[in-house]
Amino acid sequence: MSVRQEIIGDTRDRLGECPLWDARDQSLYWVDSKARLVRRMSQGRYSEWRTPSDVGSIALTCSGRLVLALEDGFHLMDLSTGAVRRLAEVRHKGPAMRMNDGRTDRQGRFVAGSMVMGRHDTDGGYYRLETDGSVTPLFDGIALANATCFSPDGRRLYHADSLSGNVSVVDYDPDTGAVGPRRTLFSTQAHGSAPDGATVDAEGCLWIALVQCGKLGRFQPDGQLLTLIDVPTPFPTCPCFGGPDLDVLYLTSIRNTGNLLRSDHPDAGALFAFHGLGVRGLPEVLFDDRSLA
Repeated sequence: MSVRQEIIGDTRDRLGECPLWDARDQSLYWVDSKARLVRRMSQGRYSEWRTPSDVGSIALTCSGRLVLALEDGFHLMDLSTGAVRRLAEVRHKGPAMRMNDGRTDRQGRFVAGSMVMGRHDTDGGYYRLETDGSVTPLFDGIALANATCFSPDGRRLYHADSLSGNVSVVDYDPDTGAVGPRRTLFSTQAHGSAPDGATVDAEGCLWIALVQCGKLGRFQPDGQLLTLIDVPTPFPTCPCFGGPDLDVLYLTSIRNTGNLLRSDHPDAGALFAFHGLGVRGLPEVLFDDRSLA
């Protein structure tokens, strides 16, 4: 495997997260959580939109708008105007919390987890934004939700609590959205890092950003490590597949979280593209917002 890396654009994120490839117009979206920005690179043209609070994750929609997981819940952004309105509030169980990592399920519903800030209490949980704009709590007991992604058939929801170092899974009914009990699959601590963002390739393997050791790992669903790739910056955060053939892996990174992670590396916070991995991803599922005004 001969892997080639490149940096996309000139931006440097404080806390880059949640890259998403929109196959409709060959655009790449991602967020800078701490700068409160949604960014887009579309055929060499860069655009950005401001968010009213730290943004944990986003979802593409059928209408071309974006769903945002912000501090207090789920919001909808109109990219033509930049206007943001709240769809549904999430009532956090403790103080100093916000929404974090999320992904759309195979049926077009957005699933995102929350996180606590400045403490280690497991007051966070996972929530699903339904296509009618309502919210369904899924499970709790999370301190820092990450690595949210679905198996190719949509019957497994993978996720991590980064503070525990564990990657877990729940059985997920694609039709009803019902979830089974959480079970731990594996820990990434043996690789010197907590798990951060993740995506699933077309073969069902998980690609997980190992944020504390500057690496990107490909794991079988049972946790067996298949590939470990060095990243040319200290703190990678979240991968996604994109490109015309979905064979390019894009990866966000950290420059300064304002807390524990900070780097003076010239490429810290850059958006990277990895070519020649020999695998393909799956198209991002669009959130079905057609019933929302």
